[in-house]
Amino acid sequence: MNTKLVVEPLVSVIIPTYNRPEYLKQAIASAVQQTYQNIEIIVSDNCSLEDPQQIVESFGDSRIRFWRHKQNVGMIANQLSAFKMAQGKYVASLHDDDMWNEDFLAKLVPPLEANPELILAFCDQYIIDAQGEIKEAGTEENTRAYLRDKLAPGIHQPFTKIGLVDKSIATAAACVIRNHIIDWDSIPSEIGGMWDLYLTYLCCISGLGAYYYPERLTQYRSHDLADTMISGSRNVRAKICKAKTEMFCYQTLMLDSRLEEFKEHFEQQWLAANTTLAIGMLRMEQITAARPYLWQALSQQKFNLRTIVALTISFIPRFLANPLLGTAK
Repeated sequence: MNTKLVVEPLVSVIIPTYNRPEYLKQAIASAVQQTYQNIEIIVSDNCSLEDPQQIVESFGDSRIRFWRHKQNVGMIANQLSAFKMAQGKYVASLHDDDMWNEDFLAKLVPPLEANPELILAFCDQYIIDAQGEIKEAGTEENTRAYLRDKLAPGIHQPFTKIGLVDKSIATAAACVIRNHIIDWDSIPSEIGGMWDLYLTYLCCISGLGAYYYPERLTQYRSHDLADTMISGSRNVRAKICKAKTEMFCYQTLMLDSRLEEFKEHFEQQWLAANTTLAIGMLRMEQITAARPYLWQALSQQKFNLRTIVALTISFIPRFLANPLLGTAK
């Protein structure tokens, strides 16, 4: 009797990192401990203040490849450089402050192997705090917010609505993608922090399907060191930058004729980003520069109280406007 040897395809685990040594150690450990063993782990350091090479080497695992940029190249460039190094049939992104359950790959790779018409497989996720404890309420809220509680398990084809409108697919944290279909060089630098949604977009327009595994197989960390938790004037600058990347991303989506069915939704998101950008500019006292974005948003929306309030504030004397700006989101 002949026994056929089943060879697991190589999966490239992408871990971009910057100034999070303790969390990085936990992220790498969760990759090393996968029950699915045929992996390469690519750790790409964006010139952290403390070189994490010693942390990487402490695992003594030949499957880990380490790259350190000589200077900070920005979040998106660091992320994409690691994807371009990937040699696996499949790729999976793991944030340096997140973790995977040990069966994450073991459960998401088989559906892709069984069906070549799938480009990705994804799951639900836990929300954890800075200490790694599961936040039960936050986890349930996250599942509901992205409609994964209502999402049917199995194949979705097409998956444009669940990917780009409902945003049910966490491509940056809870997803395995078929490599060599995505042209990593086609992802523009302007996409910034919206790179995960843009990656979902590229997967959607491939014409292939997605597979949903309805279990929480990853742990997404919510903590004060996250980019979305930055405070003060730096936070305002970060929000301005984020609004610009949202505008770029949603403009790309709304101009793609293949997504005509959802054009109105993308346009509304684009207009909301215009208002967000303008509010950030008002907080930085760039009043003249902010108004055109507000006028544009107002002219293309039937009624939007947030935009109207922001535009009104732009005409109020600064000593009166500043307290009001503190309440604008």
